[in-house]
Amino acid sequence: MTKPVFRFAPSPNGRLHLGHAYSALLNDALARRFDGRFLLRIEDIDITRCRPEYERAIVEDLEWLGLEWEKPVRRQSEHFADYRSAFQSLQGRGLAYPCFCSRREIAEKVEAIEAQSGQEWPRDPDNAPLYPGICRELSPEEAMRRISSGVPHAWRIDMQSARTLHPGPHIFMRFLLSGEEEIVTADPWRWGDAVIVRKDVPTSYHLSVVFDDALQGVTHVVRGRDLEAATDLHVLLQKLLGLPTPRYHHHDLILDPGGDKLAKSRRSEALHELRERGVTASEIRQRLGFQLIPST
Repeated sequence: MTKPVFRFAPSPNGRLHLGHAYSALLNDALARRFDGRFLLRIEDIDITRCRPEYERAIVEDLEWLGLEWEKPVRRQSEHFADYRSAFQSLQGRGLAYPCFCSRREIAEKVEAIEAQSGQEWPRDPDNAPLYPGICRELSPEEAMRRISSGVPHAWRIDMQSARTLHPGPHIFMRFLLSGEEEIVTADPWRWGDAVIVRKDVPTSYHLSVVFDDALQGVTHVVRGRDLEAATDLHVLLQKLLGLPTPRYHHHDLILDPGGDKLAKSRRSEALHELRERGVTASEIRQRLGFQLIPST
């Protein structure tokens, strides 16, 4: 049997905080428990926000915590051609269509539908309105004319076509820290026609993460509970691309004193700030429970 493979995959768009430390330490601890491999992947497809200095800071913080990982480290920004190829396999089977809409246009369309129907338009797990299909019915000729004219556009998965090709059920294995596993049925349709290629880069988080997990042989995806719902869409993309589905575990989030999850956007206290205050790596490990692995 091949060794299990775990990974920690941060984005270098800010400094790591305690929530990142917990996820990295948990992946490392599980890899050690199951005699597996531990990878670091840099998810830097957001070329406008990701910076080399943040990547250097990630490495510095993880080394300070005492973590080691296999080299070389995969940087997603160096592999756009891979993701473009994966997307083209979907596009070639009629599983994606270009979308020229702005967020404002989508919001206005949804508001008009709600005003006419008197009912609230459905929303995805991130509480964004499902795409109302404005561009789905464009003719191929009109879509190509707009693309040739340089109109900015994303690409959306065509859930109607995907459901026809792979109606499901779509299942994956959830593993618990106790070592037990349970079967989960995914519901990718609740995401609607999600964006799988952004306007600014030839991929998206959803597309690149499933491609890289398969390429790197990741067998166990351990990440925060805030990404649990995204697994439904990822399982569908794996099926459409002919990729294996890893086992998943979504851990609880580290919260601030107000009960909100730690986030770079809210300038949650970073690991380097804790270090500057004299907090040691050993104290961080003890605070997060990594003298011993949690058993449940």
